[in-house]
Amino acid sequence: MRSIIFQTLYWSTSVFVALVALPLLLLPGRKYLMIWVQRYSQMMVYWMEKIQGIEVDYRGVDNIPDGPCIIASKHQSWGDGYAVFAKINDLAIVTGDHLEKLPLVGTILRKMDAVVVDSCGGAHARDRLVNEEIERAKSKRRKILIFPEGHLAPVGYHYRYRKGIFHMYKAYSCPVVPVATNLGLFWPMEDWTMKPGLAVIEFLEPIPPGLDKDRFMVELENRIEDASLALLPDDFELPKYRELEYDKATDSGIPIIPETATEDA
Repeated sequence: MRSIIFQTLYWSTSVFVALVALPLLLLPGRKYLMIWVQRYSQMMVYWMEKIQGIEVDYRGVDNIPDGPCIIASKHQSWGDGYAVFAKINDLAIVTGDHLEKLPLVGTILRKMDAVVVDSCGGAHARDRLVNEEIERAKSKRRKILIFPEGHLAPVGYHYRYRKGIFHMYKAYSCPVVPVATNLGLFWPMEDWTMKPGLAVIEFLEPIPPGLDKDRFMVELENRIEDASLALLPDDFELPKYRELEYDKATDSGIPIIPETATEDA
């Protein structure tokens, strides 16, 4: 029953927010739209607590710099974006260009000044990200939210972190704040069957600018994964093979089994 109530409020609130956002698109600037979107995110966090009994505990907020930075978050749940967006003002989000092509969604994203990534990838996509999207964000001293795995991962698993975040980090020349979470324990991935509990969003110590690619990628993944695992209960059983490979046919992750393990078998 709680899940039905939450879904009803989720969709009705989302439709209401979208309708109210339409006239805000006509106003100059993006200030009022961003305030409205943040209030929407805060409402979702409120529904999570009051209806589903999921209390969000924010830790390490002092680790967020006053100026521009990249917020790199673990991604376990649809609630991750709401939880982070609800806490940080004027936050730019990284999104794929497929969403930009949707009429209303694309208009709202452009008004929000989202950082759009070319879903096809490659050198052209990297150049556009660095030369256009990041330069625009830099000129406005924005904070940027990105999920470096690129996919929702079940609790205990992870995808290989995408190197696009390094190109953002290098071009933006600003700190990267890793974010650990265990929200997937209570709102698992895209599932609407939730359970109550204390969900943690933990902002970790920033990674300073200037690291080379290999060191940065290892540092980022280790910090996020280690801190996220530390938030799991002692009796949580971790999978034997934690790294996933995305399978487009099933729209899900398949565990990557090392060749040495296959040979031993």
